[in-house]
Amino acid sequence: MPQLELVDYLVIGAGVAGLRAAVALAEHGDVLVVTKEAVGESNTHYAQGGIAVAEQDRGEIALHLEDTIAAGDGLVNRDAAQVLVAEGPERVAELIEWGARFDREPAAEGGRLLRTREAAHSRPRILHANGDATGAEISRSLAALALGNSRIRFAEWTMATRLIVVDGCVCGVDVTSARGDANAQRRVMARAVLIASGGAGQVYSDTTNPAVTTGDGIALAALAGAELADMEFYQFHPTALSLPGVARFLLSEALRGEGAYLRNDRGERFMERYHAGLELAPRDVVARAIAREGLYPLASDAAGNARPVYLDMRHLDGKVHGVAIHERFPGISGFLARHGLDLAADLIPVRPAAHYLMGGIRTDLDGRTSLPGLYAAGEAACTGVHGANRLASNSLLEGLVFGVRAAEAMLGDRLSLVRFERESKRSGSKQVDEEIVPIITELRTMMWQHAGLLRDESGLRAGFDRFWPMLERYEALVRKAQSSRALVEAGALLHIAWMIIESALERKESRGAHFRKDYPKRNDIQFPNHSIVDSDGIVRFEPI
Repeated sequence: MPQLELVDYLVIGAGVAGLRAAVALAEHGDVLVVTKEAVGESNTHYAQGGIAVAEQDRGEIALHLEDTIAAGDGLVNRDAAQVLVAEGPERVAELIEWGARFDREPAAEGGRLLRTREAAHSRPRILHANGDATGAEISRSLAALALGNSRIRFAEWTMATRLIVVDGCVCGVDVTSARGDANAQRRVMARAVLIASGGAGQVYSDTTNPAVTTGDGIALAALAGAELADMEFYQFHPTALSLPGVARFLLSEALRGEGAYLRNDRGERFMERYHAGLELAPRDVVARAIAREGLYPLASDAAGNARPVYLDMRHLDGKVHGVAIHERFPGISGFLARHGLDLAADLIPVRPAAHYLMGGIRTDLDGRTSLPGLYAAGEAACTGVHGANRLASNSLLEGLVFGVRAAEAMLGDRLSLVRFERESKRSGSKQVDEEIVPIITELRTMMWQHAGLLRDESGLRAGFDRFWPMLERYEALVRKAQSSRALVEAGALLHIAWMIIESALERKESRGAHFRKDYPKRNDIQFPNHSIVDSDGIVRFEPI
């Protein structure tokens, strides 16, 4: 029987949404935050881009709302977007009060918060910290606040493996060591459970996401019976570093916001052929333009290689707004320098990579899922706030705003703490991690080739043809293996892949980040609503 632990509130994930929720919950009870690695290792920490927030002015907030809706390509839940932009200024002001240090203008110019512009924004409203380390600063400030609170405990290097559902209500979680300690299994019962575990970028071979983003929380919710939404909408960041043997390091959209050009292998600025916004067009447009100019995702030149596309800042003479480019973007400049590239002086090879999941666990505006007792916030959740294409730098704001709202719902719903013990299921004793690696590698390659940036029915169905044998191999390993981190992550990635392909097949149109070559136009007659995936994996379309 697993060890039993009781806590008022349990949070899965220690990114911006999970930490902000934990801080709010701790005012009313004890909180346990479960995180797969050390506190700070999350998508939040790696977010180079800023946080989009309007000044506390009704007109500026209204403009932020309209930009969010326009970027979402007809699928944004307007009520969710209104919540985001209206409550955002207060949430960011709290962060600053708690010690978050955002970049400011020189004291001689007033020392005001420095606001920049990114793609599809009509105004400069993006706050940054340390140039290109905004996520790290937000994570630092929230983690310091949470770690200093005696009512918040952290279970680091711990994985949630199953949601406990009693009489249709989620009331606990089974957890185990993420480091392979087979004796570390325990059951945590709580009044309410919040999933804030981030996205699933590792389902694709090319991704800007860290290794921890394997969709565990989303898969846990789905397997427990919660509905998912908009899983076909995966945003591909246009500009990830494209060097052989080097991980797809993100080159922030702020670079283009500060004037960087995109050039093809003939030296041409090509964005004028695709959108009036040029390099600051919506992300989905820029990503597809780069894919077409570089002949991605399939190699098409005589040598069998894709043609390079470049990010170019050479025309800026090493400075933006009077600040040296290397000082404005120290993290990016340092990474490139380690690979022999100078951000200010060289053409930087780029290509799209999987970046952000607009879909996730279906929730209302307060983080409630279709399962009582289970809540979700941040990238793991889908309120419809991003629609078909997330507006740049809205994600960190989403984590702050909806992390608080989910916490308030958890408190307001006044769910009871129950005690539920039973024998845990014994799995096999064989270690199979080495046998799992080829399955994950093949899955990620298949998803990039068949369910990536450019899709069609034949490709998606070819992906399914490759998927089912992988699933069978995985299930065979589960029957003979003892539970491990690799096994849990592989199961999550397989489930996420299944939901993405299923949803992409059903949406027979092109909208935002979902582009069907066989249905290249948006279809507001047949597909004006969100895709909802039920517990049986059946896709239907309805409002969020």
